[in-house]
Amino acid sequence: MSNPGISSPIRHVARLAPRRRDQAARRATLKDIAATLGLSVNTVSRALAGKDAVSESTRALIQAEADRLGYVPNAMARSLVVGSAMVLGLIITNPSNPLYATLISAIEQRGRAHGYSLVLLATEESLEVEERAVEELLRWGVDGAIAVPVQQGAEHWKRLKAAGMPLVLVNRDLADLDCDSVGVDYKIGAYRAASHLVNAGATTVHLLEEDLSISPVADRITGFRRAMSERGLREDTIVRVPTRRRRTSALPWQPDDAYHLAQSLIPELEPGAALMVGNDYFALGVYRALIEAGRSIPGQVAVMGYGDHPFSAYLHPALSSVRLPTAEIGATAVNLLLGRLRGESSTVGPQKIRLEPALVIRASTGGG
Repeated sequence: MSNPGISSPIRHVARLAPRRRDQAARRATLKDIAATLGLSVNTVSRALAGKDAVSESTRALIQAEADRLGYVPNAMARSLVVGSAMVLGLIITNPSNPLYATLISAIEQRGRAHGYSLVLLATEESLEVEERAVEELLRWGVDGAIAVPVQQGAEHWKRLKAAGMPLVLVNRDLADLDCDSVGVDYKIGAYRAASHLVNAGATTVHLLEEDLSISPVADRITGFRRAMSERGLREDTIVRVPTRRRRTSALPWQPDDAYHLAQSLIPELEPGAALMVGNDYFALGVYRALIEAGRSIPGQVAVMGYGDHPFSAYLHPALSSVRLPTAEIGATAVNLLLGRLRGESSTVGPQKIRLEPALVIRASTGGG
């Protein structure tokens, strides 16, 4: 018996039938396609899902009608059928931070390669906003979450885990939360950077670090102090740069704050001094202050950055910096999350992965 879906009259209807008035005001459904073609909803569903038992000619006919009607699969309805929304949630503190821009891209690409879409929420270092973001993920029913926490509480994250949603923390960890995490070994990065400055001849090193109570800042300070202590140099040469990121994340960092602080430091910088900053944006302010004061880089003052942002190699002199494995962090986080979702690591305890950064030596510290 011939398949009714390939008969000439139906092909004619698919080409010429105008879209019904009631369809124009709402989203097209499988039922609309089936009614226009005279087929069952089951046949239409199987054809659009790429399943067997539907001839290629019928499948092509159904796809053409779906395109004509502007049919888009209902992800929520699909999630009820397959038990998965195929959506990952990502909560970050600051989308304008170059580090997080790369992180978002890496997570989106790795997730998409496995059929997952991404929902992105930003907290701007606000605990209140972060708590609302967690509630949103629970309400939307995403499959799993990746997050950069503000590190001001763990109860809302515990609610998310209690609901059965796998969670991976990135860049920052929470001591009170038992879950997977992927981050950078900020201590070793700062230790190597400070050690390089001393080995290159610096007799005094000042660290300009952001005034924010987060683990990357604390870890960089720890690494810096270790390097100074091992070499018998002062460890109290740490200057905290005021941060505006508690109020807004319109900009990742403010070079002018570091600029003003560097201006106040310059009078006490003797030959052989070095300035190390917690991020390359602070280095922009430091460069300006030193140039205005007539201090040569690195002849009179060496400068070391952190983060190795794209502009760092184009400063004059090119800025030495610590390069972060940001894309690898994102890919690793997605891999951990997918392992939990598939049940491949259900018997494995929380994994705490720390990736090592790389020291990039350029002209600002006498190299390159």
